[in-house]
Amino acid sequence: MTTAPFPPAKFQSFEEKSDPSQVAPRLASLRKAMKTAGVDYFLVPRADAHRGESVPASEARLAYVTGFTGSAGLALIGLKDAQLFVDSRYTLQAPAQTDTSLVAVHEVASLAVDAKPYVKKGAVVAYDPWLHTPGEVRDLTDKLKGHAKVVAHDNLIDAVWSDRPAPPAGAVEILGHNRAGQKAEDKIAQLQRTLAEDGADAVVFTLPESICWLFNIRGRDVPNTPFVLGFAVVPQKGEAKLFLDPAKVTPELETALEGIAGIEAAKKLTKTLEKLGKNGKTVLVDPASAPIAIAETLTSAGAKLIEKRDPVLLPKSRKNEAELSGMREAHRLDGVALAKFLSWFDSEAPKGELTEIGIVTALEAFRREEESCVDASFDTISGAGPNGAIVHYRVSTKTDRRLNPGELMLVDSGAQYLSGTTDITRTLATGEATAEQRDRYTRVLKGMIAISMARFPKGTSGAQIDVLARQFLWADGITYNHGTGHGVGAYLGVHEGPIGIAPRYPLPLEVGNVISNEPGYYKAGEYGIRIENLVVVKEAEGFPGYLEFETLTLAPIDVRLIDRALLTEAERGWLNAFHAQVLAEIGPKVSGDVKAWLEKATAGI
Repeated sequence: MTTAPFPPAKFQSFEEKSDPSQVAPRLASLRKAMKTAGVDYFLVPRADAHRGESVPASEARLAYVTGFTGSAGLALIGLKDAQLFVDSRYTLQAPAQTDTSLVAVHEVASLAVDAKPYVKKGAVVAYDPWLHTPGEVRDLTDKLKGHAKVVAHDNLIDAVWSDRPAPPAGAVEILGHNRAGQKAEDKIAQLQRTLAEDGADAVVFTLPESICWLFNIRGRDVPNTPFVLGFAVVPQKGEAKLFLDPAKVTPELETALEGIAGIEAAKKLTKTLEKLGKNGKTVLVDPASAPIAIAETLTSAGAKLIEKRDPVLLPKSRKNEAELSGMREAHRLDGVALAKFLSWFDSEAPKGELTEIGIVTALEAFRREEESCVDASFDTISGAGPNGAIVHYRVSTKTDRRLNPGELMLVDSGAQYLSGTTDITRTLATGEATAEQRDRYTRVLKGMIAISMARFPKGTSGAQIDVLARQFLWADGITYNHGTGHGVGAYLGVHEGPIGIAPRYPLPLEVGNVISNEPGYYKAGEYGIRIENLVVVKEAEGFPGYLEFETLTLAPIDVRLIDRALLTEAERGWLNAFHAQVLAEIGPKVSGDVKAWLEKATAGI
């Protein structure tokens, strides 16, 4: 087993990713290019053409010009002022990363902001059509109607970004049938039947998760997620086309896709779209994710559009048996690493020498003992004491905090194993908890158990069951300001739509959906609590027409923080059964002090 000192982390950097001192010269360069182009304002989204949660370094334009590195944001750069819009996750991070004397930071509920108050009348507002969807552009145009002119333009940041990194060009990995569970040609045939039902001659894909799932491929183009960045066009009849950087294409990939899809250079996509238009084809595009450049190329060439949700998203969310087998294996592997980590943590935390970075480094080291662990599924949230109350806290060398004995420690982490994707949160005791902390922890746990034990009729959505997780907090006049659960991919994105558990998820839950179950409670400036397992939707045994959840995660829940008087017998029974399963599946895979710790941590209460 790995022992301290641990090797340096490979999956996560703790250095500050931004330098506010660079904002001034970069804004000056951009404004010079704007003046030359006759542009008064330029929109800079965080997104790239593929709308991913992570973007490669070559696409991090928002970070380049403002310094802000969060996963969601929008800048409006004027010739004399600059606005940066972020959501509540980043109200602390954004001002710290940018130069607030030059960039005004605004917290907004939605990035569909009303730009009118920040734009002078008669001004020209430009945007890169590859970075905005038709819906986003329509919304912006409507809000500025009669006030300013909105125009498409080549990306002005690219013109001044002299040291822009090269695009990612790693080789594409082919997913075997034992891991995919369905051949790419069968997935495509099913998709083509859907296109026929929708009256579409073809569909254009831009989302990497859809392309990777459809063609049974994976890659290393972005951090934390095994995505291949590219585009695809699938006709209702005939061979699909996959558009990639030629540097990614190997003979193995060409052989794997022979007779299934033609592979062409990404720069040829526009000609293919124009050909569809010239032939008068009806083409399905997802208005929530496809760049407006694609939609306008099609329509200007004569195509008719069907604006509809990406038709791969729902089938992809319904994991097949091979995918679920892989996810279960990934959670067994993760369970072993977590048992080692939690045992280590319990022995070290009382000494008062652990730091947030040290905790992340140790957890990664235990996971990397398994060779099939190829990445973290996101940057670990390692929040000691008051930092645990920052929902999306990211530790850096600047913010790294020592964990004092007696404080709560929140660790939200995940891994990408070749077999599947994991995501788990545990809140850990380091000494005697207060009565308030035990109360809040137990209410959060009761909500998590309520979701875990839920049985519901087919057709029920995640929006409808979200209240089950909140009810015990609501009863005491408190809540949490994030969703209860998000979809999770099978060796894909750790955050996957279109299903989840929150008011924003109206779609019915279906067999095979893998979802997080993670209620929480956060007391600003003091502590945070979150408990998270992954669950999969399955048929309810003995109840025809009903569904229930199977828990995938295999790591103990800290019982030292429970106010046992608040648990019902049913809740206690669920927790004991869960811990018995953890011991049965993980116990034989560990030994010595770790096994002794695991037996104690999973003992019945």
